[in-house]
Amino acid sequence: MIPWIHLDTAQVPGGGDPLHLKQRGSEFKISLGTQELMSSRLSATEQALATIGCEPIRGRDKPRVLIGGLGMGFTLRAALIVLGEKAEIVVAELVPAVVAWARGPMADLFGTSLTDPRVTIRETDVGKLIRSGRGKYDAILLDVDNGPEGLTREANDALYDFDGLGAAYEALRPGGVLAVWSSAPDPKFTARLHKTGFEVKEIPLRAKGPRGGARHFIWTATRAA
Repeated sequence: MIPWIHLDTAQVPGGGDPLHLKQRGSEFKISLGTQELMSSRLSATEQALATIGCEPIRGRDKPRVLIGGLGMGFTLRAALIVLGEKAEIVVAELVPAVVAWARGPMADLFGTSLTDPRVTIRETDVGKLIRSGRGKYDAILLDVDNGPEGLTREANDALYDFDGLGAAYEALRPGGVLAVWSSAPDPKFTARLHKTGFEVKEIPLRAKGPRGGARHFIWTATRAA
């Protein structure tokens, strides 16, 4: 078997353990300490975050979408396919090294998505863009940390508490969608979404799509039209 090659290490602002980028042949993985966060072999649910989250707003004129977390680009690429040529997509990535990895060793995974004229990359906390974006977005797609029960840094919890969800609600246009990816179910988070005023769906999916794999979850939370 081809061994893993360690390519780079990056510190998460305000976090504890560092991120590690590793490569084995054409496969990549990003780990937090010793725990794998994402792999280029397992992309089905990251793509589904975009296809499910953007489907309700794809017919809007000039839809504006905010993606929290660049990762390996699967959500971004799927959103570009779903949305039309007039869409505007802002991707917020907190760790500058992740953006550098996307433009460097993982460039083949990203293809032309980073240079697509519809895309803007912001090296910042997605929470700041949400809080400053009242009525600005048609969809917000969050693949930050490992879901509502985060791993990388405690500050991410502020995205998923009542204040964070309230800010997301206010940042959405009427009928807009907040879509959230998670590696595990979270009934308390579902309850918070309902109490914030969203219309909520919780969708279990397999990491490998039809081929099975670990069970992941996507919530869609729709602001009333």
